[in-house]
Amino acid sequence: MQEYKANGKLLLTAEYVVLDGAKALCLPCRLGQKLEVSKLEETSNFLWEAELSDSSLWFSVEYEIDSNNILLKNTTKEEPALFLMKILKELLLLKPNLNLKGLKFKTKLDFPKNWGLGSSSTLIALLSDWAKVNPYELLEKTFGGSGYDLACAVNNQPIYYERNRINPKIEKVDFYPSFHEHLFFVYLNQKQNSREGIKMYRNLEKDEILINKISEISEDLVNVNSLENFNQLLDLHEELLSNHLGIPTVKEKLFSDYTGGSIKSLGAWGGDFIMVSSLNKNLDYFKAKGYNTIIKYKDLIL
Repeated sequence: MQEYKANGKLLLTAEYVVLDGAKALCLPCRLGQKLEVSKLEETSNFLWEAELSDSSLWFSVEYEIDSNNILLKNTTKEEPALFLMKILKELLLLKPNLNLKGLKFKTKLDFPKNWGLGSSSTLIALLSDWAKVNPYELLEKTFGGSGYDLACAVNNQPIYYERNRINPKIEKVDFYPSFHEHLFFVYLNQKQNSREGIKMYRNLEKDEILINKISEISEDLVNVNSLENFNQLLDLHEELLSNHLGIPTVKEKLFSDYTGGSIKSLGAWGGDFIMVSSLNKNLDYFKAKGYNTIIKYKDLIL
């Protein structure tokens, strides 16, 4: 049996503008997704099982191979099975001699699927690792996006990421703030569709000044040595993007009376996780508002 692991992801800076080449500060997560590939006996078909983080079965599917074409034979859940089939067909186009017959694939998430930590990107990374193809090529042909999440999937420490289609620039950085005990991730109880956010951003005019400013903030955050300066950079980042996007920050929208520190959107605005800095490390404010999934920085980030 072959085993593979891919890390989840959080995007600390450059959400949206990473698509236009801004330097993003990206945080690979301890939680990700695993893939096991094993051989079956006496079959020319292949099987796929996808498990959720609680070990329950999300869906299973049996595919048939006919003249190097993949056909859906039976499944417990048609929509994800058909989309997975599309990904596998693109994988075969990248590597036509790939043999799927007689194999069983089993994936398992380390985190709840609705957390938005990269169930799709980790899948692309895992399949690309197994098939030995460029994951950014497979991403371009399937989900699209900037590709920062793929870079997180295969790196075990924070990185700078600059998009360049299938050959991005990736630089490992030392980013483990001395004040990390004041940093938390709060789940907003709703999954955000990043593709809708990307579509919204693409309707706006490209802003080179904004791209440069966000890139500078990404670099400054790595070198900052106090929580106060860190918060100032987070607030500036939120303000710049809010002005460009024409939508309020998450703090203005949901937490306008929060005075304990700063709040930063992570990835597509409107859902998934936010980063919260808390001067007194007291998160009762968020719990009182019904946000009970709160994770310490050190417990989530590699």
